[in-house]
Amino acid sequence: MKYAVTAATGRFGQNAVKELSKIIGKENVILINRNVEKAKKLFPGYEVREGNYDEPISMENAFQGVDKVLFISSQPGGKVSRAQAQKNVVNALKKANVKFVAYTSFPHAQTSKSALANDHRLTENAIKEAGIAHAFLRNNWYLENEASFLQMGKNGQDPLYWTNNNAGWALENDYSEAAAKVLASENAKEIYEFAGPSRSYEELGKALKEAIGNDIEAKQVSKDEYIKFLEGTGLDSNLAKMFASFEDPIDDGSLNEETNDLAQALNRPVTPLVEAIKIILDK
Repeated sequence: MKYAVTAATGRFGQNAVKELSKIIGKENVILINRNVEKAKKLFPGYEVREGNYDEPISMENAFQGVDKVLFISSQPGGKVSRAQAQKNVVNALKKANVKFVAYTSFPHAQTSKSALANDHRLTENAIKEAGIAHAFLRNNWYLENEASFLQMGKNGQDPLYWTNNNAGWALENDYSEAAAKVLASENAKEIYEFAGPSRSYEELGKALKEAIGNDIEAKQVSKDEYIKFLEGTGLDSNLAKMFASFEDPIDDGSLNEETNDLAQALNRPVTPLVEAIKIILDK
């Protein structure tokens, strides 16, 4: 049986390839990537195929002879809309007769009010309409998204945040390892709400304090104050507003999740928060 990982040179894809190879052997893993040379350099000895979400034929060719695919969602803002690019991938999966796809989605994609859920909802629907057996891996929030918050504490500053509510922070490598294990499974569920334990920024700040040993305290400010702080670091107004908006899914409750799906898929506990923070800050 042949397995493929799309967007294989991204951080998520790289770790997924490594974890999948441990389970089924590298000879059964195919890397699909826009930049073939980059993939070959990262993973010498692997089969690499060119595939670009914007180009349907390239994806259809890349999926030939593949049984199971880890379909890693693309980033928005490309020359083709993410919704269309990902529909291209789904159409290619169907034309190539791929038997199973695991797709990295957004928490509660079908019911979430977050704007971030829209493209994922459309892609999930397209996969269902195509009649392809599937698992939707609805990833909560990567702890790496909070790199600036964590770095402030490491630098001896009180890290700032503006939002209320909780997030299920976990390392990106935990999510990608779980994705590989679901793909290799013979009895995957249809939906996984992947998340670490639900925590507030106040709790994240306490874990950061423990991880670095600095006497810092996370401080909540208003969104406007947070934007002014970002502008003070050198960002222009539009960029500052954009960076502040990254906390919107937490504030609107989209990431307030209590689930053990991630730990169950990993077959181990999610990396403890203090340890995970140390891993990020040591990179």
